[in-house]
Amino acid sequence: MIIGIPKEIKDNEFRVALPPGGVRELTRRGHKVIVETNAGAGSGFTDNEYVQAGAQVAHTAAEAWNRAHLVLKVKEPLPSEYGYLRDDLILFAYLHLAANEDLTRAMMNSGVTGIAYETVENEHGQLPLLQPMSEVAGRMATQIAAFYLQKPEGGRGILMGGVPGVRPAHVVILGGGSVGTNAAQVALGMGANVTLLDLNTERLIYLDQILHGRLTTIYSNEINIREALATADAVIGAVLVAGARAPRLITREMLSIMPRSSVIVDVAVDQGGCVETTRPTTHSDPTYVVDGVLHYGVANMPGAVPRTSSFALSNATLRYILKLAGGNLRDVLDSDPDLAKGLNLYAGQVLHPAVAETFGLPLGSFDQLLTKVQ
Repeated sequence: MIIGIPKEIKDNEFRVALPPGGVRELTRRGHKVIVETNAGAGSGFTDNEYVQAGAQVAHTAAEAWNRAHLVLKVKEPLPSEYGYLRDDLILFAYLHLAANEDLTRAMMNSGVTGIAYETVENEHGQLPLLQPMSEVAGRMATQIAAFYLQKPEGGRGILMGGVPGVRPAHVVILGGGSVGTNAAQVALGMGANVTLLDLNTERLIYLDQILHGRLTTIYSNEINIREALATADAVIGAVLVAGARAPRLITREMLSIMPRSSVIVDVAVDQGGCVETTRPTTHSDPTYVVDGVLHYGVANMPGAVPRTSSFALSNATLRYILKLAGGNLRDVLDSDPDLAKGLNLYAGQVLHPAVAETFGLPLGSFDQLLTKVQ
């Protein structure tokens, strides 16, 4: 199979879908890999390293897209890339369709087969391709909150861990999944007081047992969220409903409860955000203030640590890439129910229930789809 790896074009997105080591695994199995020039430069990988791994270097994005049967990306296509989508192409990337109707409809109109990293799900309900970036984003979220709590950056002027005789910061984390857990680990390591809210009581029990320090676990409901916000120096939004738009747990009215110049880092922004006042921002213009509360809404946070992120992502995705490259799509999806759950779009049909529900679109039949794939 011919596999294309175009350069990411999202603002300050320096990750690459596959490092040279992953490319070598494909080429030694007889696949042809076309990498756009400088696609790996932001992560510290040179074109020459890709050539040594057996790849061909394309001088344009069009070549990487148009010659490929399978395109690997990190982030979703931007409008300037919609013209590359076509009905004989498989796109494997983070798509987050429930937060982007324009992209959803563009992919439907093109007939492209869209497989989303974030909805690949194993038998235990875990999201193995979202996990590595959730770990990165969770750990970054606390670092970012600590940075923006500094007065010159617009924060309250509070040191995350305090000092003897002065209380540490109070960090409120909404969601106890991978993002929330990693955010809590770093915040506790920095000496902060941490309040973590989640709907899953079993998860709260587990986190209470493994995370020691100034950790308070609370069942998530509106009253408890309001009480936590009243003393929050920083809030980290870490809520996820797989494939669906994130629920809005903090309304604009609730911002008035929070201390002035407190900080919100909404990691759920790429799924629409769990804060009503969240909107996507970029690494070049990451923050804005609403009602005295500083908001950080960068939708590709791990892009700021691209070398770590690119390795972590490919560690998780490579085995699925090898399957997609090595067999008939129908057979691959039949044999791998985890990967089949990642199939969001095929032949103009939406196949993920949450995406269809979000935009009021008809839901394609997965069983009928499998009979059509050749």
